[in-house]
Amino acid sequence: MPEWLRQSLYGTSDLPVPEMGVRLAMALLSGFMIAGIYRLVRPREIIVPTFPATLVLLSILCALLPLIIGQNVAWAFGLVGALSIVRFRTVVEDTHDIAFVIFAVLTGMAVGAGRMPVAGIGMVVVGIAAFLVKPSASSSGCWVTTNSKLALRVTAGSNPDASYESVFERYVEKFELVSGATGQRGKVFDFKYKVRLKPNVKPTDLIEELTRIEPVQSVELRR
Repeated sequence: MPEWLRQSLYGTSDLPVPEMGVRLAMALLSGFMIAGIYRLVRPREIIVPTFPATLVLLSILCALLPLIIGQNVAWAFGLVGALSIVRFRTVVEDTHDIAFVIFAVLTGMAVGAGRMPVAGIGMVVVGIAAFLVKPSASSSGCWVTTNSKLALRVTAGSNPDASYESVFERYVEKFELVSGATGQRGKVFDFKYKVRLKPNVKPTDLIEELTRIEPVQSVELRR
């Protein structure tokens, strides 16, 4: 193969193509293992369906970084500049999920850089630690011990604050107004609260009580 064609296809990296394939395959396997650990240590009812798949893809994408950059410093700075254009709009609210994102990123980079022992040992240690500090079902799956999101849509021009805040006093341990907005060209107001239910209070009790308030058009409560 001519030198110019070889450089066009493979760049200046001396890493053989089969080894690149092995590293990416190892990154894929590592991603599946990380996603499996995540599913085992997280309560099933709060897992976002796309998040395990994201962990797998992150492992592969991060494994590509060392393969692309190699020993070329100019490539490294150029890639950083290109990636700085990307903006992530989704907020990862649970710090436990953020830890798994970092887990997938570092494992993928280690595999891509050929640091297989580091990736393997890190996966074992982090996996054991994840099981040891696994949140209990009572602390992560209970409405009473975790904050919830409450969205209220009320008719514009009304003043239901006193009505539903009195309901909060009976059913909610604490609440905080997060945001407010208008909808339907100013005909309705949308309010979002962060709430924590009192012990022995069911989510349906709060929803039913708020629905009875006349200006309230819709109620949405999410953990």
